[in-house]
Amino acid sequence: MKTIRALIVDDEPLARERVASLLEAEPDVEVVGQCRDGREATAAILQQQPDLVFLDIQMPGADGFEVIKAVGPDEMPLVIFVTAYDQHALRAFEVRALDYLLKPFDRDRFREALTRARTQIEGRATGDLGRRLLALVQDMRPGPPKADRLVVKSAGKIFFLRTDEIDWVEASGNYVRVHVGGESHLLRETMASLEAKLDPDRFVRIHRSRIVNMERIKEMQPWFNGEFVVLLTTGVRLTLSRGYREKLQERLGRPL
Repeated sequence: MKTIRALIVDDEPLARERVASLLEAEPDVEVVGQCRDGREATAAILQQQPDLVFLDIQMPGADGFEVIKAVGPDEMPLVIFVTAYDQHALRAFEVRALDYLLKPFDRDRFREALTRARTQIEGRATGDLGRRLLALVQDMRPGPPKADRLVVKSAGKIFFLRTDEIDWVEASGNYVRVHVGGESHLLRETMASLEAKLDPDRFVRIHRSRIVNMERIKEMQPWFNGEFVVLLTTGVRLTLSRGYREKLQERLGRPL
């Protein structure tokens, strides 16, 4: 039986002790060190070269993502993230075939994560893991801040429109039409560029040519061929196309 050399990284002493105590019951795991922050973790990983790291994400100084970047994807061992991130962020870990422990976790969940780690350690390709770690860092890093106002030019005047006031947006040729209450404003933007400016926690694309403020959705009604009618609080009825149905399901956290 191969001995798995594990490193524990967490700025909370009780959290480190919790992981260490659970690993004591695993005969094939040897704890080679415990680290309090990202700087210690980076040095320990390069010196100890463990097979597995239990890595906290939110730490003072350097967080878990900065540890991965500092060590480098090709040198980084298998990671089980220990995190308090919400479920939307955790989906990224699942897609990348890496595991996580959401605080607080129990013994069964810990053993499940460790079992997955054993499987990957036994047959993983280091280069492939490195690429997935790098992709994970890029995916989870926050992007530029989203705009809370849009600049609107109308009748020779310029005014600012708060994005949280937007009900929905539709494509209109080389423009987009932004609907706010009973008014609409035409902006010289593409749907893609405007979508990139809007807060993804608030706005969702339901059709190739429509974006909706989720706070304005009143109800959804099944329609033909897997499509839905989206009824807004303003009384507007829009169509959720099949191509965007799965994305909305993920945002709602439940099937439609």
